[in-house]
Amino acid sequence: MPLLPDWLLPGRPDPLGASWDGLGVNFAVFSAHATQVDLCLFDAAGRREVARLPLPECTDEVFHGYLPEARPGLIYGFRVHGPYQPEHGHRFNPHKLLLDPYGKQLHGALRWSDALYGHRLGTPRGDLSFDRRDSAAAMPKSVVVDDAFNWGDDRPPSVPWDRTLIYETHLRGLTIQRDDIAPRERGSFAGLASPPMIAHLQRLGVTAVELLPVHAICQDRFLVERKLRNYWGYSTLSFFAPEPAYLSTGALDEIRVAIRRLHAAGIEVILDVVYNHTCEGDALGPTLSWRGLDNASYYRLVPGEERRNIDETGCGNTVNLSHPRVLQMVMDSLRYWATAFRVDGFRFDLASTLGREGHGFDPGSGFFDAIRQDPVLSRLKLIAEPWDIGPGGYQLGAHPPGFSEWNDRYRDGVRRYWRGDAGMRPDLAARLTASGDLFDRRRRRPWASVNFLAAHDGFTLQDLVSFTERHNQANGEGNRDGHGENFSGNWGVEGPSTDPAIRETRARLKRAMLLTLFASHGTPMLLGGDEFGRSQRGNNNAYCQDNSVSWLDWTATPEGEALIAFTARAAELRRRFASLRSAVFLHGYTEPLPGLRDIGWFGADGQPMTPEAWNDPAGRVLVLRRAVPVGDTPRRGAAATPVEVTLLVLNAGDQPCEVTLPEPGLPWISLLDSAAPEAPEAALDRPTIIVAARAARLLAAGPPRQEQAA
Repeated sequence: MPLLPDWLLPGRPDPLGASWDGLGVNFAVFSAHATQVDLCLFDAAGRREVARLPLPECTDEVFHGYLPEARPGLIYGFRVHGPYQPEHGHRFNPHKLLLDPYGKQLHGALRWSDALYGHRLGTPRGDLSFDRRDSAAAMPKSVVVDDAFNWGDDRPPSVPWDRTLIYETHLRGLTIQRDDIAPRERGSFAGLASPPMIAHLQRLGVTAVELLPVHAICQDRFLVERKLRNYWGYSTLSFFAPEPAYLSTGALDEIRVAIRRLHAAGIEVILDVVYNHTCEGDALGPTLSWRGLDNASYYRLVPGEERRNIDETGCGNTVNLSHPRVLQMVMDSLRYWATAFRVDGFRFDLASTLGREGHGFDPGSGFFDAIRQDPVLSRLKLIAEPWDIGPGGYQLGAHPPGFSEWNDRYRDGVRRYWRGDAGMRPDLAARLTASGDLFDRRRRRPWASVNFLAAHDGFTLQDLVSFTERHNQANGEGNRDGHGENFSGNWGVEGPSTDPAIRETRARLKRAMLLTLFASHGTPMLLGGDEFGRSQRGNNNAYCQDNSVSWLDWTATPEGEALIAFTARAAELRRRFASLRSAVFLHGYTEPLPGLRDIGWFGADGQPMTPEAWNDPAGRVLVLRRAVPVGDTPRRGAAATPVEVTLLVLNAGDQPCEVTLPEPGLPWISLLDSAAPEAPEAALDRPTIIVAARAARLLAAGPPRQEQAA
């Protein structure tokens, strides 16, 4: 570290964080209630504090100062002075070293110690007590960075929503067990963008990878004491710095190189981000950053009982996005990842929390308004998890235009239909058509519904057909955690089975559900590993399992390879046929061809569904026909626009069914049969087809045959 002055110039109040200008570093940090902020500098090892310099100026509640000669690589933190009055929401304690909330890289790891808490643990006064131990030795530190990078001819793929296929995965778990990737790169950004991994994603037709949180993670103390780890990463330690464990080289440019390579392959990168809460927990949690900087500003507190946090997230605290500076921090974080790393979108964890104002959830909240008007962020793919645990927290379909939403109604409806539950055809019909009952408002498009069979939270697709009950004993919570109702079935044996009949039933159901997913309007999302039958051994809440329970096992098996091939084939059909991925909602109001409406529903007899048929709880067969014009609309006098027609036939019953193809008669081609996955495409010569038990078939046709058109 170069010899630095032992004083600070006034500097500027913007931008927030540590900004290197080539001659020195400007430091700026917000606190509405602090009386003094000290900049603490550390040696190159991050162990010894070598200087403590008060920031000399405060402008508009931003403390700031400029350190001449400072360079990237400088290791630092803050100590903040102010009132320690928990009953009024203030928890300042200058004995606690704090991370810069805008810090872009971390040095060192957090080591759990009682010194990390602003109050003394185990005393009768609880958080009203005051702890004077220095926490620096147990804390990671912030690092000054230089974000310059040569992006060359990088171009975002900008894949249209109606052509998007999302692959949700965990960065570490995805490649940690791939033998064809260099050991050093496994479990990192370099591994994600390795040639074998990109080739696999391209084979599946994936257009976007959605990564579980890559922001720096706090390994929660209760998990460390159980010898477990916060694997999923929903315990954020920094909104700007990446998790150091995901960088095989330790350099931020590893992320940029990975994204550039993925972009070159036509694959977008979406980050799962957690702005609804932080790792500091409730009032009895540690003081690591925001709590010590300005607890009363950064967190929502109970009115009249400011000692307590409002907890609408189930994680002990709720970030106060109603405060303009806190909202600014979130917007600055999003823009940083969108510009410095060129990510293509964000999935917002517990987005209902982000949209809460004092009166509750509001689709016109400051958070949504800020994103929708932002010239950078508004153009990205924005995905909401539309619920939290607060009052009125379930807001599926209520988020504003510009956002798509995870559709758990799709997940549950498809699961229940293929499990054979009674009376599911009306609900399934809505889910197959992008849940227009939820999303067809305010000129939103079908892509607003993110359809999925499984996600990181819950059973994998393999476990969905292998377990009736959750098996979360390894989490150390008495198997009480995780969803109690998964709409799953084991089909005869709980867990793995060697019975050929059970294995065949499970394989057929997986294929049927995958074909249903790819033939549904909306945006399909595939959970990483479901394409080859990954199991979590019945654990439906593997958030703390950083081991083989969660990691993808890439050991090739005939069954796994066959399922990969089927998944890739179903995805290719979705790309090929526009009627499977319509960019508009279809309501049956138009006739692309005479007597052929854009959408129609039929029973096994080939007749249109009647109210009585829809309400028949025993019905298990459903036929969906969709017809859409393809190509450009012709000019007057030109030839008619070609019309593409597809037929999706579903049979969730336990017996094969003969299905009559609906009129008008068309030259049908069988594209894919989940009961005969290797069968090639073939023309049909009969007006009926056999659909096997628990199977789905997809057909396509061109214009009507000449004699029938006449």
